[in-house]
Amino acid sequence: MNNEMIAGFTATTHQDAIPHTERKKQVAQPAVQLPEILFITSYPPRECGIATYSQDLIKALRDQFDQSFSLRICALEAGQMNYEYPEDVKFTLDTHDPAQYRALAASINKDPQIQSVLIQHEFGFFHQAGEDVFLQFLYSLSKPVVVVFHTVLPNPNDNLRTHTRSIATASDALIVMTANAANILREHYGVAGNKIEVIPHGTHLVPHLDKNELKEKYGIAGRKVLSTFGLLSSGKSIETTLDALPAIVSQHPEVVFLVIGKTHPGVVKVEGERYRDMLKARVQEMGLEQHIRFVNRYLSLEELLEYLQLTDIYLFTSKDPHQAVSGTFSYAMSCGCPIVSTPIPHAKEMLSNDNSILIDFEHSKQLAEAVNRLLGDEHLRTEFSNNILQRIVPTAWENSAIAHAMLMSEIGLKHATGTSFPLQFRIPDFNLAHLKKMTTPTGIIQFCKINQPDLSSGYTLDDNARAMIATCMYYELHKKSEGLEMLRTYLDFVGYCQQPDGRFLNYVDENGAFTPQNNETNLEDANGRAIWALGYVISRGALLPADITSKAEQTMQRAFTSLQHIHSTRAMAFIIKGLYYCNLYKESQQYTHLVDVLAARMAAMYHNESDADWNWYEPYLTYANAVLPEAMLCAWVATGKMEYRQVARSSFDFLHRHIFTENGIRAISNKSWMKKGEEPEWHGEQPIDIAYAALALFTFFQVFRSHEYADKLKTAFNWFLGQNHLRHILYNPCTGGCFDGLEATHVNLNQGAESTVSYLLARCTMEKYERLYGK
Repeated sequence: MNNEMIAGFTATTHQDAIPHTERKKQVAQPAVQLPEILFITSYPPRECGIATYSQDLIKALRDQFDQSFSLRICALEAGQMNYEYPEDVKFTLDTHDPAQYRALAASINKDPQIQSVLIQHEFGFFHQAGEDVFLQFLYSLSKPVVVVFHTVLPNPNDNLRTHTRSIATASDALIVMTANAANILREHYGVAGNKIEVIPHGTHLVPHLDKNELKEKYGIAGRKVLSTFGLLSSGKSIETTLDALPAIVSQHPEVVFLVIGKTHPGVVKVEGERYRDMLKARVQEMGLEQHIRFVNRYLSLEELLEYLQLTDIYLFTSKDPHQAVSGTFSYAMSCGCPIVSTPIPHAKEMLSNDNSILIDFEHSKQLAEAVNRLLGDEHLRTEFSNNILQRIVPTAWENSAIAHAMLMSEIGLKHATGTSFPLQFRIPDFNLAHLKKMTTPTGIIQFCKINQPDLSSGYTLDDNARAMIATCMYYELHKKSEGLEMLRTYLDFVGYCQQPDGRFLNYVDENGAFTPQNNETNLEDANGRAIWALGYVISRGALLPADITSKAEQTMQRAFTSLQHIHSTRAMAFIIKGLYYCNLYKESQQYTHLVDVLAARMAAMYHNESDADWNWYEPYLTYANAVLPEAMLCAWVATGKMEYRQVARSSFDFLHRHIFTENGIRAISNKSWMKKGEEPEWHGEQPIDIAYAALALFTFFQVFRSHEYADKLKTAFNWFLGQNHLRHILYNPCTGGCFDGLEATHVNLNQGAESTVSYLLARCTMEKYERLYGK
């Protein structure tokens, strides 16, 4: 048997809708025309919260689904605004001109590329032309339509109720951002619940930079920072905070309050800078010049997020009790800011006693008390920050994009047109930033607190062996020195863990000392992983510098004599894989013989436990399950013994029946495992199990060339990108790390070595597959 089988979119003052692209060069089209989703929304450079919202959502959708559909924009304008839009703006619409609504509808209906329409709705956008004009526009569209309500008012009068219900009737679906808004639509407007989708306001994943370094950068080192941001207007009630500042400063003289953002353009048109000037005069009267700064600019996203990351307490003091959602509030949450807020519905839904303090509207005394409490208790601020991150990360733009994409795809099937599009996740570019951050000259640190390496957790052979394989795979694909440098570090760590008798210890503390845990834990699996890693590196000897290959070979030779005494099922499987890989570089009868010995043991275990309903090696499915049938397949390729082939396929098919569903893949729960004859519990899924499944699927595809394995490989990788039971990302594109686990209701936000390396293993495997066999 040959071992090499396994390797390798204005309506202007004219009556007709004039496509924006006739005034600008045509947008470059992909080779294959993708179905279009047309966003009808305000859009930058218009300065408007909904414009920014749409820009962020569109970017997230493109980043994740650029091969599923194209996104074009109809930019809403209040009169002739003459903005210079980006090329993806296909139409513009003067919302004051009724004729342009008719022209726009005609253009949409006759455009065969437009598959569906997504409308960002705020009543202020469409009231000038009249309520009936917007409704007539909706009813005239022949394409599937989704309307996003940014405001849902409770206790509507008859006119508002009728108008809103008419919008709902004309739409295929409605999106709101809070459960409270959905409840109001159902109970106050009588909208059917099955037409309403709750998709929270998106938020940005942030790298959580060092707060003190950011304060130094912005000239506020040593200060305790309170902040608020957004387009300024009297509705933000900044004076509530000003009136509270004296009581705050008296206890915390280092406080500075940042009021971030320009005055709202709509306010400037009506009253100029009257509100800001009033606030500045008040600051002078109160003698607070050293404790407040006005950042009177429209900040870039990067700068805004840095201001929020340096914030110690975020203040939200809206006067409007019916403000359904605040994007500014959401952004502050994404940066882990402890929050003091007035009780708008969004705040009451998202915040709780363990992550924030709610105060009454325009109540300066309560605000001062809340701020002083938090400033005086650093532990409480840290606890609030961690809890708020856990609450907000599910609303990341990446997750919002998944929810929007799935909804837009589903409504196409339900609409009279009966058209839809398959969703294809885009494979992210490589980002080794988090792996580098976790790697010291000693090796890769075991755990992280969120995305900050926890050096006190020390190092393990397990993590460094897996990292060795991942960086070797990365170097094999990209030939970049960064991969080689980290590979050397991990190989050195593996060598350091080897003892004089050839065996390996697993646990090393932050100072490089072996810990007592090595004497309390069975180390066979860790030893098996080391052999797998060494074998993989050796198998790439033709690509790697000689010193790396030589060191790996010497370490393998010293370990070999102890391997035949190992009986742990997974350890034997890892060893079989490692020795199999060694033989790809330089065939050894010794290695082949031991592969046969270990595979025979595993086959015997399989036959002992297997029956008509249970085709497995043990009376339970636990962790790293896919490694077992993969190892048996390697043993067949190495020895030619058909028994190993039969056991490999039978056990792999059995595993698939339990972990693959019509919606994707689910890992065996690490909470209770799956026991023979018992109904399993689910959730508690670990990235490492998905990575091992991906590796095994690639191996089985290489041998059998079955498209079922290729399709399941893509499904397994997509688990990291959001094709899982929560529809949440596990891979963090901001840091390059991977969240530690998928629970029943949430994602574990820590990004430790095991999960991050597991993602990288699966990512490299997908690239190897596409390079060898295409998409």
